[in-house]
Amino acid sequence: MKRLVVAAAALLAAHGLALPARAGEPAVARQAWSFAGPFGQYDPAQLRRGLTVYREVCATCHGLGQVAFRTLSQPGGPGLTTDEMRALAAGFEVPDGVDAEGMPRRRPGRPADFFPAPFPTPAAAAAANNGIAPPDLSLMAKARAVPAGLPRLLSDIVTQYQEAGPDYIFGYLTGYADPPEGVEPPPGTFYNPHFISGPFTAMPPALFDDIADYGDGTPQTADQYARDVSAFLMWAAEPTLDARKKLGFMAMVFLAVLAVLLLFVRKAIWSRAGQ
Repeated sequence: MKRLVVAAAALLAAHGLALPARAGEPAVARQAWSFAGPFGQYDPAQLRRGLTVYREVCATCHGLGQVAFRTLSQPGGPGLTTDEMRALAAGFEVPDGVDAEGMPRRRPGRPADFFPAPFPTPAAAAAANNGIAPPDLSLMAKARAVPAGLPRLLSDIVTQYQEAGPDYIFGYLTGYADPPEGVEPPPGTFYNPHFISGPFTAMPPALFDDIADYGDGTPQTADQYARDVSAFLMWAAEPTLDARKKLGFMAMVFLAVLAVLLLFVRKAIWSRAGQ
C-alpha cells in the first residue's frame, strides 16, 4: 500500500497539476482552445491577436524575456512574415552595452533579440508598481494552473489536459469583481477571487472593451482580449507544441506498426519451434 501511495503521488506530481482549491474558492472554468487535446494546434490568427494585446496592453508592465523576435515568423507561431517580424523587432529598443562614457546604450531590436523588459531593473519595476515588480510572462502559462480535485486529475491524465495555464490566465484576467460585503482590499490591491495567491492582487484590471485594435473584424471585447492573450502566452511558453504533437503522433504510429510486426515475428518463430 505504501508503494501504491508513493507511486500515485509521483504520478500526480509528474502530471504537473494543482491540488484542490481552497475552501470557498471559485472554480476557474475550463475554456475551449484550438490547441487542446492530442491533435490540437495553435490558431495563428488568434496568436497574432494575442500578440497585439500583449504589445498594446501588457508590454507596458510585463516583459517577455524568453521569447525571441525571430520565433514570431517561424512555423507553429503567429505566422508573421519576415518583413513584419523585422519591423516589429525594430519597434523595440534593446540594451546594447555602454558608450565611451559608460552610459547605457540602446538600439532598435533585431530578429535575434528577445523582447526587452519594460523597466531597466526589478527595483525600478517595483518602484513604478506600488512596490511589486510585475513578473515576466514568458513561462506564465506553464507556471500557473487551475486547481482540480482527485477525480478530475485522473480523467485529465487520460484526456491529456495541458491547458491549465491558459485557463488560469483567462480566469484571472476576467475574474475581477467587487469584494463581498465587509471585505476591504488592502491599499493598492484589487479583489480577484481567481488569483492563485488571492483574493487580493496588486495588478489592476487591464482589459476593457476596445482597448486594442484588431483590425480583422474580431469582437474587441475584454473577454476576447483575455482569451487571445492567454493563447499567445501559451505559445510563448511552448512554441514547439505543434511540432511536438505531430512528432508524437508519428512516433505512436511507428510504435503501433512495430508492435504488429513483432507480434507476427513472434508467432512465426514459435510456430517453427512447435513443429
